[in-house]
Amino acid sequence: MSTHPYTTELHIASLAVQRAAVLTKKLLSEVDKGAFDKQDSSPVTIADFAAQASIIAAIHHNFPDDQIVGEEDSTALRENSALLERTWELATSVHLDDAASEALLYTPSSRDELLDLIDLGTKGACGPGRVWTLDPVDGTATFIKNQQYVVCLSLVEDGTQRVGVLGCPNLKIDEGPVSEETVDRDGNGLLLTAIAGHGAFIAPLGKGALHESRPLEKLPVVEETRDVRFVDTQAASSHNLDVHARVAKQLDCPWPNTVDVWSAQMRYVAIAVQGGCNAFIKVPREKNYRSKIWDHAGGMLLVQELGCVVTDLEGQPVNCGLGRTLGGCYGMVVAPASIHGRLLEAVKRARQS
Repeated sequence: MSTHPYTTELHIASLAVQRAAVLTKKLLSEVDKGAFDKQDSSPVTIADFAAQASIIAAIHHNFPDDQIVGEEDSTALRENSALLERTWELATSVHLDDAASEALLYTPSSRDELLDLIDLGTKGACGPGRVWTLDPVDGTATFIKNQQYVVCLSLVEDGTQRVGVLGCPNLKIDEGPVSEETVDRDGNGLLLTAIAGHGAFIAPLGKGALHESRPLEKLPVVEETRDVRFVDTQAASSHNLDVHARVAKQLDCPWPNTVDVWSAQMRYVAIAVQGGCNAFIKVPREKNYRSKIWDHAGGMLLVQELGCVVTDLEGQPVNCGLGRTLGGCYGMVVAPASIHGRLLEAVKRARQS
């Protein structure tokens, strides 16, 4: 892993995600997680704010010329001093146990700096140059329940994914398929990384220096459509599950989906670790729907490095350089290369029926 051109970026990003993962785990031990609903009715907690501040602090300190695209902004904290105080305490009290690793990162020195760092994420947009995208807690609704969530960070360069780092603090993969209920309650979960053209890797998440990683295995070839196993969520409001069901019927594969997880990034993770599924589709209910870049960048790279093809519903590659959303991408088809074309055709037929 030391021969690729993004060695430094991967190392800093992995440490930043690991520290943020420790931070989120600390909040999980508290009864009151400081949760409330945003304007789009999705939940957010002080872990989202603190993790975003922690990650951006580390990335901006090491790569000050790079742009950053983050999901959260500081408005709620600026309007609520108690919420700000809890976020400040969480973001500044968590450090890696290994002094040399912690020294490579950075911690905000004042509440104003913390707020400004969070807001760096609202100013960035993917386009030309180097841009880091992050989702501090992908799957906040399940995080609140101590289920699956992902701390996700990726580097996009001129619209192309280069590095992906996904911290999965509750992920446990030695007890069958990935599920919301199969949670690592004794350890710290797993860290998945990907480098464009250099593969994907997995390691235990820790609290100090990074653990040694091992390569993830390439996904098995899928020759028969009946062997497709979807990851999806039956709780989705933006997906057209009726179309998804028609696709599965055409393929003669199991439905409802064999793996059900809420977090978008966790769906990529479930495929990557071969956790009971090997594909997913997303047919939006609304024609103007476009996915947020932080829900997919990094995770897409992870499965692509393992043999998946990722396209929109027309079979076009996903462009990560069109702002804060996947602006040119309507819907998603993610599957091993051996079966992607047939899955894409099934989606097209199902949308017409």
